[in-house]
Amino acid sequence: MAEETKLFQPELSAEEAAKQEAMLEKHEKAARTRKFGSPTMNKGLALFCFLFTVYHLVIASGMVSIQNLKHHAIHVGLILILSFVLYPAWEKASRKKIAWYDYIFTAIAIAEPIYVFLRYDAFISTGFKPNMVDLVMGTLLVILVLEATRRISGAALPILCIIFLLYGMFGRYVPIDLFRHRGYTWAAIIKYLTTDIYGIYGSSIKVSATYIVMFIIFGEVMNKCGMGRLFNDLASAVAGGTKGGPAKVGVIASGLLGMINGAAVAVVVTTGSFTIPLMKKNKYSDEFAGAVVATASVGGQLMPPIMGAAAFVMAETLGVKYAVIVTAAIIPAIVYYSGILFQVQLRANKDKMYGLPKDQLPKVGVVLKERGHLLIPIIFLVSMMFLSGWTVLKIAFWSIIITIAVAELRPISRMSLKDIYDAFAQAAKSTVSVAISCACVGIIVGVCSQTGFALNIASAIISIGRNAFPTIPALSLFLTLLFTMVTCMILGMGLPSIPSYLITATIAAPALIQLGVPDLAAHMFCFYFAMFANLTPPVALASFAAAGISGGNPMKTGWVSVKLAIAGFIVPYMFVYNQGLLLYGVNFFSGAWILFTSIIGVALISVAAEGFLYAKVPIPVRVVSAATAILLISSEPISDVVGLALFVAIVLFQRVRGKREALKAA
Repeated sequence: MAEETKLFQPELSAEEAAKQEAMLEKHEKAARTRKFGSPTMNKGLALFCFLFTVYHLVIASGMVSIQNLKHHAIHVGLILILSFVLYPAWEKASRKKIAWYDYIFTAIAIAEPIYVFLRYDAFISTGFKPNMVDLVMGTLLVILVLEATRRISGAALPILCIIFLLYGMFGRYVPIDLFRHRGYTWAAIIKYLTTDIYGIYGSSIKVSATYIVMFIIFGEVMNKCGMGRLFNDLASAVAGGTKGGPAKVGVIASGLLGMINGAAVAVVVTTGSFTIPLMKKNKYSDEFAGAVVATASVGGQLMPPIMGAAAFVMAETLGVKYAVIVTAAIIPAIVYYSGILFQVQLRANKDKMYGLPKDQLPKVGVVLKERGHLLIPIIFLVSMMFLSGWTVLKIAFWSIIITIAVAELRPISRMSLKDIYDAFAQAAKSTVSVAISCACVGIIVGVCSQTGFALNIASAIISIGRNAFPTIPALSLFLTLLFTMVTCMILGMGLPSIPSYLITATIAAPALIQLGVPDLAAHMFCFYFAMFANLTPPVALASFAAAGISGGNPMKTGWVSVKLAIAGFIVPYMFVYNQGLLLYGVNFFSGAWILFTSIIGVALISVAAEGFLYAKVPIPVRVVSAATAILLISSEPISDVVGLALFVAIVLFQRVRGKREALKAA
């Protein structure tokens, strides 16, 4: 087996691991952490991170009960401590030791949850009025969250928060009537943001302190026991020997790992380090090779059943069952990845790219025999979500425990106590960037709720759409969707996908809901485009990271990524107009038909994007292919009939062209 899987060895040498870490740090600010010169400091940090994870596991298990506000305060306090210990204030600051002022920040971070415990009864009492100490501690909390976010994610999100804070205070001076409000004192804003479960300690940090942290722990434990190796080997066994095999391996492996990991840039670096060089050897361009991995890695958050924890966050936000979200995501995910794979296949056909030698590839049976037991925790998680009455947290807790137990079944996946310790410690570090963004998002969500900004922006978006096409509701809705898409992508620039979704769900989704779009479709629409913000220039973190590995031009890689993900940009519009794509209110046969026509539709989108099917596709035929694809994806009976007829005509036309060109070449 060792010989069969040599192409996809995850066990890196020290030099290779250092290169991978350097690449991650280059393209993801959150990876630029301190590495202390003192062994004692490193051991102390590891112990703190381990205890951080143990605390959240204990809470998730149900063994200890704690009020939400207290738990959220502890979570934020721990995250802030890690933020100021791990991240220097400036890029050029020393990463070997903690600066003197960070000890002050850390001390305040420790004091914040203690203060919440001391003042808890007052905070939850009716008619609570904050005293001066409350305001000082609340102000310090806001400052700490903004500063920690600046260090980890950059200045964009803190600046946006400051704009919202100023809006909350000086809303009466806003020149536009729609957005003007009476204005709130700093004391009123601080009370709302820091002493209740509406701002920093509100819904955003709730999902961080529960679902996000638990599934990050789950992902780190899975990675530690060799899940990444399993995905690589399965992908290579299934697709490595086909035309365009290395690219297909990159798509499948990145998608599967992204489903569990949820961190697109980290997935790009992990899988791209293996698959991008293979693609380049197979004569794919630098930009295309990078784009394949970037697009697949970002799309992992679309892939049921885990969706990088997005399924659980969306279920919590909408107040629906997990099964509803997973079911709705099936067809869009298949369409998205089908689009990438179709384009990879067409590119391979056009450029005559062949697969990897089969004697160098693992066999499915051997892979499953060796590591297939690692699929048991995923099967357990999904089945319990659908069949049990347990809470998500309880299921996540036991999935982690079962992962550790299952890994012990075979020596190849068995973890030592040190491995488990390291996985728990790494999980805490991996949580910091997402959690601090969630805390910062809480400021925006809180101000939006307090001032009514979300409803006002929804009204503005709707008004623009209606005024443009007052007599054509479908076009009015389309324009509203277009503005919502732009809003989501701007708000999501440079942010992890889940915090980005939480912002867009607060600000943009209400506009669609007011127009009669079902809640689920509206939130899925916002999630898709919040996620694509990491793929699309000018701020395309996943694409830029992939370009760093491939050596391609970052901007060109970003635009190639957009082309590969084109189906993902179209489908959200389609499921807003036709919720059947989300399997909303359809039976099995209807769902199967929708899936069938959607796959044919996305194949035509790929033809239009790639410009090849048996032969070069003329521009008029590419236009017809794109239009036909939309007819098929819309899944209306008449459009399906017309679309299928046009599909057959396009295939036959290109088949004839291909034979003619082959004869000419001969």
